[in-house]
Amino acid sequence: MFEFSVAPDVNELLDILWRRKMPKRVHHIELFHDLEIIQHISDRYELNKDLEKSDPAYLMKLRIAVHQFLGSDIFYLPVSDDEFFRLELNLAGDTAGDATNRGERSWVDEHRGPIQNWDDFENFPWPKIKNIDFSRLEWMEKNLPKNMGCYDLTASILEMLTWLMGYETLCMKIFDDPGLVDAICEKVGSFYEAYTRCLCDFDCVPIIWGSDDMGFRSSTMVSPDFLRQKIFPWHRICAEIAHNSNRPYLIHSCGKLDEIMPDLIDNVKIDAKHSFEDTILPVTEAFAHYSDKIAILGGIDMDFLCRKDEESIRKRVRKTLEICMQKKGYCLGTGNTVANYIPLDNYLIMLDEGFKFTL
Repeated sequence: MFEFSVAPDVNELLDILWRRKMPKRVHHIELFHDLEIIQHISDRYELNKDLEKSDPAYLMKLRIAVHQFLGSDIFYLPVSDDEFFRLELNLAGDTAGDATNRGERSWVDEHRGPIQNWDDFENFPWPKIKNIDFSRLEWMEKNLPKNMGCYDLTASILEMLTWLMGYETLCMKIFDDPGLVDAICEKVGSFYEAYTRCLCDFDCVPIIWGSDDMGFRSSTMVSPDFLRQKIFPWHRICAEIAHNSNRPYLIHSCGKLDEIMPDLIDNVKIDAKHSFEDTILPVTEAFAHYSDKIAILGGIDMDFLCRKDEESIRKRVRKTLEICMQKKGYCLGTGNTVANYIPLDNYLIMLDEGFKFTL
């Protein structure tokens, strides 16, 4: 059983993200925790014993309680449980352990999405900002402890383009029907621009986090030029909105992105990069390459974290911190997310070793 006694400090986290100064301790950050993990932590440590499940604010109070326990400065809060864009999903049985198993997992069809032609485009139920219920953020604005922050993810421009068309379809339509691709980009990008502006209306949201997977193990998903022409302009707009409201702009993006990192840093003007994988670019190498310009987040490899024993995890965390905490601009965390298939103890071991690390 782990007991953490570290109080959240969102202001010091912001200093790390802006690369203003060295922190007093190691901080950690995650794109999100699967709800099954949050519930498992709550059950193990009885963090919900004073909460009523019938309370409409139960899940928000639960998230606060769990993240206070973990010493999280900031945490993911989905504004809505429903996807903004209606997608077609494939389903299969979940293989996570019994305590965190959700029954089935879903993924997007890589062959075909809901938009294949102009008729599909015209008939698609495009989301409207006016229909979004921001009551969760309104509640957080009044109830979130002042030493914490929350956020929703935004700017999933390429992801949504890929998911709406299907990756294979997109790759063909870029050449066969570029006008349709442009029209979808415009719809998706303009929605996320407006959504990012809405997020900046809430003081409880101190960062803007764009989440847009752009690559896989050996290259970007589409050509770098396509990203520069069609995708990055929208990220640049979202970054400008964030910066104009004195918020850092973080990007989560998986894959081999070395060819476009200069664009993300110098053109989009990201402040921090998240998502690292040992088989592509270990986080310590990423820190050596980019930490003079941006903050580096997470990077304890997901496969490693799932498979290794306590001694190996502690050794890996210490080694990472010995390299990445030599100067400002690093937060500890997983290489991707706290997924429900990560053994809970392994995740807590990572945090525990981070809190024990002395600068």
